[in-house]
Amino acid sequence: MTDIYEDIRKGERGAWVSIAAYLVLSLLKLSSGYLFASSALLADGFNNLTDIVASVAVLIGLRISRKPPDSDHAYGHFRAETVAALLASFIMAMVGIQVIVEAVRSFFEGAKATPQLWSAGIAVICAIAMLGVYTYNKRLAKQINNGALMAAAKDNLSDALVSIGAAVGIVGAQFGLPWIDSAAAVLVGLLISKTAWDIFRDSTYRLTDGFDENKLMDLRSTIARTPGVEGIKDVKARVHGNHVLVDVVVEVDAGITVSAGHEISNTIEERMTRLHNIMHVQVHVEPKVKDGKNA
Repeated sequence: MTDIYEDIRKGERGAWVSIAAYLVLSLLKLSSGYLFASSALLADGFNNLTDIVASVAVLIGLRISRKPPDSDHAYGHFRAETVAALLASFIMAMVGIQVIVEAVRSFFEGAKATPQLWSAGIAVICAIAMLGVYTYNKRLAKQINNGALMAAAKDNLSDALVSIGAAVGIVGAQFGLPWIDSAAAVLVGLLISKTAWDIFRDSTYRLTDGFDENKLMDLRSTIARTPGVEGIKDVKARVHGNHVLVDVVVEVDAGITVSAGHEISNTIEERMTRLHNIMHVQVHVEPKVKDGKNA
């Protein structure tokens, strides 16, 4: 369990990197957006403000998930980060819709100033910086197998793409098409909403104990190949935070001793930990039934 909590601490480091990057980039984008009259860059800046909220929510969730099990939470508090991600998705969706509404309103107002080309350079610089943050968090998320941090990394990547889109809109406006800047702002709002939907969908899937069928088949195959296992009556799995909990009912030779059955259970747990990095396996052993009777 010590390694699990240490991995969560590493995940917190990635969340802090995202927060610091978003603070700097949002201030740069918002000030530049106002200075250079770019609605796309302003929208991108507001997007980064929501990302700060999302990253803080992930950080709080990771902090809570580090709390050890207690009388009310026998499995620990690992799902706190999933709840935090769900809350962040609602915040991001609200801001995404607001950005779209403001961009559409700005478009129909017309007679707007053409954004200065300097704002496109700012957007490109911010995109490069965010690609660096994405690479860091993605590598760390894979290293510690942290789903929440991987979601944050995907958000980093979408932010980099948003900044590139804003730069394209700003450059297009230089050719006498200022409406392209508003169109880019709408695209930013749509990407914010899309990211919010993806986080919401993944969070609700995990909270309702959804589990990938192909992964479950892999777990079942590993259990079936365990020496002493003669059949599998049932196997279930669910995600608890960033860790998998497995419940399995296996059939063994009815003539073996209780100690032998216990050893088979230990072997299943060891193989699941070693091959699939499973946090907890609950094994129930039953005698193999032959011809309607116990062998």
